[in-house]
Amino acid sequence: MQELVLPRPDDWHVHLRDGAALRSVMPSSARMGRLIVMPNLVPPVTSIDDALAYRERIQAAMPEGSTAEPLLTAYLTDRTDPEELRRGYAQGVWVAAKLYPAKATTNSDAGVTDVSRILPALRVMAEIGMPLLVHGEVTRSEVDVFDREATFLREVLGPLLDELTDLRCVVEHATTRAAVDFVAARGPRVGATITPHHLWWNRNALFDGGLRPHAYCLPVLKREEDRRALREAATSGDASFFAGTDSAPHAISAKEKDCGCAGVFNAPTAVAGYAAVFDEEGALHRLRGFLSEHGAAFYGLAPRADTVRIVRRPWVAPETIPLEGGGSVRVFLGGTPLPFSVE
Repeated sequence: MQELVLPRPDDWHVHLRDGAALRSVMPSSARMGRLIVMPNLVPPVTSIDDALAYRERIQAAMPEGSTAEPLLTAYLTDRTDPEELRRGYAQGVWVAAKLYPAKATTNSDAGVTDVSRILPALRVMAEIGMPLLVHGEVTRSEVDVFDREATFLREVLGPLLDELTDLRCVVEHATTRAAVDFVAARGPRVGATITPHHLWWNRNALFDGGLRPHAYCLPVLKREEDRRALREAATSGDASFFAGTDSAPHAISAKEKDCGCAGVFNAPTAVAGYAAVFDEEGALHRLRGFLSEHGAAFYGLAPRADTVRIVRRPWVAPETIPLEGGGSVRVFLGGTPLPFSVE
């Protein structure tokens, strides 16, 4: 195939940050259609008023003429009011709620310390059909960092879904074969987003000739067998798997330091990066579903009416983009020749 025309892809998991960082990275993410925006700001987006104010700031940062659609999410805490979730969902303020285990990742200190503390909220979500988005890792120090996703699925999410049989759930940024098998076994009420960097890299990328902080993300990159399983799932045509970039910008100075931040900024290259993977796997004919249809269907939406053209023409993205106020952020695959251009 020399060219594909697809409904404009959606990003079902993205970090836009706030303030100057938001204004700097928004033009890259605004190339997508719908954007499921993560709520882990400081302070987090826990109320309807928080979400409305954040949406206004996002819209103010949009490039002129953009038709990207930000979809807000609620940040769950031990004290989340179930009725606030009900009202916000009914009003269309947010489309889902996000479970961050406390201290699991960036700005998750206010997250959930024990799932039992949010059972009333989860029961309301199951009742009204509001999806639960999960950062699926346990945080116990005795659990190896490479096993934290599989442990969470086995010990926390599996029993929870067995108890709340109407709860709809997305395993965000799936990283392991265990996650692929978990989602495949749970049927249509459970989906998973897959990032481009977890399709491109295994954990060797963290140590390629030295410590590579720009390959550090959470959940951390896993084994080659896990990367292969993710590629098989993404390119299989199974509607349970769809694109979520987890694009997570941090200034280079925040990445290249002691205790550097976790996150990969891939918004500028995500679609071209996904296309290259599908091409390598002989599955370009299934890219449309993964990028434009599966996620929309999970959220009860139609594919976007506007389109993009993915053309087999070499393209090299910039290595960095500047941040307002100084500094820059490293671009995933920036400087690497990619076989596809996106128009």
